[in-house]
Amino acid sequence: MSKLSHLFTKPHHLAARFFWSLRRHELDPVEEAWATSNLLPAEIGLWERMSVIDRVHSAKVARRFVAARPDATRAEIAGALLHDVGKVESNLSTWERVVASIVGPRTERFRRYHDHEHIGSELAAAAGSDPATVELIDERGPAFEDLRASDRA
Repeated sequence: MSKLSHLFTKPHHLAARFFWSLRRHELDPVEEAWATSNLLPAEIGLWERMSVIDRVHSAKVARRFVAARPDATRAEIAGALLHDVGKVESNLSTWERVVASIVGPRTERFRRYHDHEHIGSELAAAAGSDPATVELIDERGPAFEDLRASDRA
């Protein structure tokens, strides 16, 4: 399913995520400690580049991922935590992300936003992440369907 078809098949999901993103968010210290305990030192650096709202989201997704996949490895959990890390390269605000989701990859920054999975997997590979982490960020591998379901829950 293309990213654009997801927009039209799951508009309620995108709307809910948008309105959730408008709230004030703080990362719970317990969640932050749990997240960083599942990341390699260089991965922590990547995770900390993400906005607070993206880190809150990634921790929620990773918790749902572990609930769905209780035998998940540390590398898979890291992939769940870093699944959106490539979005840092687009440097888009919440409003710009909404526009990018609607109009597609029309500008260079919008293209980077739409290609965040591949960009994130390259960032993770360059940081020395486990191949299973890189694969999961790039939307591949045996754990990907559990990550997709966790991200859309």
